[in-house]
Amino acid sequence: MKNDPRSHGLWERTAAPAPLTPALAEHIKVDVLVVGAGFTGLSAALHLAEAGSRVAVLEGEEIGFGGSGRNVGLVNAGMWVMPDDLPGELGPIYGDRLLDLLGNAPKLVFELVARHAIDCEIMPVGTLHCAVGTKGLKEIEERATQWQRRGAPVELLDARAAASLIGTSAYAGALLDRRAGTIQPLAYVRGLARAAMAAGARLYSGSPVESVVRDGQGWMAKTPRGAVSAPWIVVATNAYTRTPWPAVRAELVHLPYFNFATEPLTDNVRRSILPEQQGAWDTEEVLSSFRFDAAGRLVFGSVGALRGTGLSVHKFWARRMLRRLFPQLGEIRFESEWYGHIGMTANNLPRFHRFAPGVVGFSGYNGRGIAPGTVFGRELARLVLGQITEADLPLPVTDPRAEPFRFIKETVYEVGAQAAHLKAALF
Repeated sequence: MKNDPRSHGLWERTAAPAPLTPALAEHIKVDVLVVGAGFTGLSAALHLAEAGSRVAVLEGEEIGFGGSGRNVGLVNAGMWVMPDDLPGELGPIYGDRLLDLLGNAPKLVFELVARHAIDCEIMPVGTLHCAVGTKGLKEIEERATQWQRRGAPVELLDARAAASLIGTSAYAGALLDRRAGTIQPLAYVRGLARAAMAAGARLYSGSPVESVVRDGQGWMAKTPRGAVSAPWIVVATNAYTRTPWPAVRAELVHLPYFNFATEPLTDNVRRSILPEQQGAWDTEEVLSSFRFDAAGRLVFGSVGALRGTGLSVHKFWARRMLRRLFPQLGEIRFESEWYGHIGMTANNLPRFHRFAPGVVGFSGYNGRGIAPGTVFGRELARLVLGQITEADLPLPVTDPRAEPFRFIKETVYEVGAQAAHLKAALF
């Protein structure tokens, strides 16, 4: 997008074109304004439009421009935080409610894909959390125990069983989560846009919100060439938030994440790696993830930004690590490379904010945007429609709080990832 091959990489090359969406060039009145055309915003718009609401979506760039169109495409259940830790973080009511909602969130994604015939390379066959060493094995053992206690269909695999599903003996075990899967994320978010438009929502791209002012009992959001008046505003911009809600950006620490995609592998090699097509990631602090696309390209990613020295360092590391994990790959050629930013919160959990009466939003997905974003969008629609109250949401209302030393932390993430990858590649 914007003539930058490193913004969306493989996903932009292989996704169906986005629906045509003009820039807003008039003043319109609707029931709900959604700001941001990613998973959350478009899920909210779809569910609102299907319920009969007049909905407009304003996107400052293009559909899926932010993290929704850049991520690796793992449709995971839950968050990074251990299941038993959520009640301690949020209290027993919200903790259990969030666990239940996010545990079932991949199911909603797969249902929407089927219902609206979204062509997004969907593979609802589970994901593998791969244990690195004894420490990693203990982590996934505890995670498995906690999810199984709640009846989740997760299975702990020993090293031998993990090797058969991953294609390498590098891991001490793996946690197979059958609730999860993979999709082509940009194709999915564009499909949500088409479904929302078919239901009656009006989408406008290239229309950043420059200001929001009171308009009678509601609000008026102004763009460079137009305006939208509505009693409700759903803020769904997350890590790519700009004006007029800078407090969202201020509470999120940007964690850069990149992906490389190989050329399509031969059938023999392809069958030797992830033979059942699960997506995978490991337990390292600077984690790695890998999965296939529909054409047999191996997508391999980790923490880091593909700019400056990071481009050469991360590419060098990726080739070395892939050779170690999967020697059968032989010479490795990358067809695509891209990166984006994950919005991290202090406790690795998302936030619900009421910015003003009738102005609400979720943010802070911590690298788990696909399923949570989709289900949070639905919950925001239910809130606006009066089907639930704020007290029924999976998160309490909180005020945005600026993360101290945010720019320093972001620099440490980017530089530290380069140092970690250089060390791992050389030694």
